[in-house]
Amino acid sequence: MTGQLALDLGPPPPPSFENFVPGANGEACDALRRIAGGDRRDRFVYLWGTPGSGRSHLLQAARRAAGGHGQVSRALCPLAALDAFGFDPAVRLWTLDDCDGLDATRQQAGFHLFNAIQANPRAALLAGGSAPPAALPLSPELRTRLGWGLVLQLQPLNDAERAEALWRTVNERGLAASPDVIDYLLTHARRDMGSLRATIDALDRFALQRKRALTLPLLREFLQLQLAGDPGER
Repeated sequence: MTGQLALDLGPPPPPSFENFVPGANGEACDALRRIAGGDRRDRFVYLWGTPGSGRSHLLQAARRAAGGHGQVSRALCPLAALDAFGFDPAVRLWTLDDCDGLDATRQQAGFHLFNAIQANPRAALLAGGSAPPAALPLSPELRTRLGWGLVLQLQPLNDAERAEALWRTVNERGLAASPDVIDYLLTHARRDMGSLRATIDALDRFALQRKRALTLPLLREFLQLQLAGDPGER
């Protein structure tokens, strides 16, 4: 298997609950699963954690699962059009990622959206940011509303959980890699999962360019070129 060349199998699979390694974040994963399935006992959930902790993955997974249950969802972010923040009773699940990046106008729009969702018992909102609500650089009114429901901190994966997540990434992409590739990545690359998954994707492209297998020598060559400022194109 380690001699098999990587194949270009298209884009990676979208984020889902199935390809999320929860680690110590089972409570957050379960809460979002319930809401995506239509349970409205908890209608506001705020997830926070460091970059790569999985909050964006979980918000996207919840929207995808909600669609499978016949629910209309809408994704919001700091760059979303202002009219996207307008309440629509047909939307049952709202997600608001990277809350800390909202400008003053969208903070005000988010404040009114929270109030409208609160008044509609069929709607729910899931939000994510890099700090707990009270520490966000937002208006006091919006910070208060972000803390209305469950506030859950996402914990980083430990090394065994990171290895499991990386093997899932490799398998989902249909790649064949030697075990020492994963071990080396965990000790020589950036350790957050977003960066590690991006490295796997870039390494796959690098292997295709050179028509070589995903082995430790190839990974070392790839990382050396990255340190030299070359992403592997030359």
